[in-house]
Amino acid sequence: MSSLPAAVSAAGASPSPSPSGSTPPAVPTLQDAQESATNAASWVEQNWSTWLAMGLQILLIVAVAVALRAVVRRAISKLIDRMGRSAQADAGALGGLLVNAERRRQRSAAIGSVLRSVASFLILGTAALMVLGTFKINLAPLLASAGVAGVAIGFGARNLVTDFLSGVFMILEDQYGVGDVIDAGVASGEVIEVGLRVTKLRGADGEIWYVRNGEVKRIGNLSQGWATAGVDVTVKASEDLDRVKSTLDEVAEKMSKEEPWNELLWGQIEVLGLDSVLIDSMVVRVSARTMPGKSVTVERELRWRVKRAFDAASIRIVGGATAVEDLADTPDPAATMAAPSVYSNADSPQSAAASPIAAQRPSPPAK
Repeated sequence: MSSLPAAVSAAGASPSPSPSGSTPPAVPTLQDAQESATNAASWVEQNWSTWLAMGLQILLIVAVAVALRAVVRRAISKLIDRMGRSAQADAGALGGLLVNAERRRQRSAAIGSVLRSVASFLILGTAALMVLGTFKINLAPLLASAGVAGVAIGFGARNLVTDFLSGVFMILEDQYGVGDVIDAGVASGEVIEVGLRVTKLRGADGEIWYVRNGEVKRIGNLSQGWATAGVDVTVKASEDLDRVKSTLDEVAEKMSKEEPWNELLWGQIEVLGLDSVLIDSMVVRVSARTMPGKSVTVERELRWRVKRAFDAASIRIVGGATAVEDLADTPDPAATMAAPSVYSNADSPQSAAASPIAAQRPSPPAK
């Protein structure tokens, strides 16, 4: 019993165990803090001039880039506006009809947008590279990587690049615009939107065609300059040509003086003469120069007036189904002849059925 208190007192008197190898954290002294502050101040004092120079250089680069971008964009806008005004003044009244103000405005806006985007990309890209060079960054790997990426993108998106470049040149050369009726080879119709990659066409049946600019190999613009309305009038070969020509001249003169045809016609309606002569008919060609896109309307009205004038003058128009009816009205000489009878053929079943039965001879008696 006396050994237990002694053991407890011995255990209480022994020091508590501590992790082997651990040392108490060092508490920084005032002298250490003073040394760190002194080192930081000396480092800042040694490099502050370099930092200030770099900051001023970057600020100067950004300021020059922004100012140059604003000046270039303003110059491009003024140049586009001046080109549009000069083109409108030089074209005169006829030019105003050929290219309307809305189309000129859209074309100028598209060209200005492309030029401003290219100028902004070049100026800001150059400024970004100069800023990176200010930070002593080696631009050679970056430029090499950009070149390789550009080549890869160029090979992968060559169709996109082709469409874009074709669209830019189509707009710059003013090959067509909104409202024009064109034949692009792959599709034809009225242009409803011109883009740098795709052109939208409204077809004759109302369908919308999306034509990639890179796929267009040829373009037939039916809305630039003027159009030609041509009508072929086919009459009998026995008609008096002078009478036919005088009737057509009266129709042309009357139509040229009436509205709205006097505005759609950009020239006199001319009787060109005989286009072809056949055995029983002849074709007289009538032609007129019209406003772009209005040739079909003028042709329909001209046919209408020619038909009424010829009916009043008792000049008959032939050709097509009418010529077939003329042949049908001619009496057929074979129609007065009776159809051959089946009884005229001795081998026909009807002739054999109608032939008399031959008399039977009595057979001789058997011996």
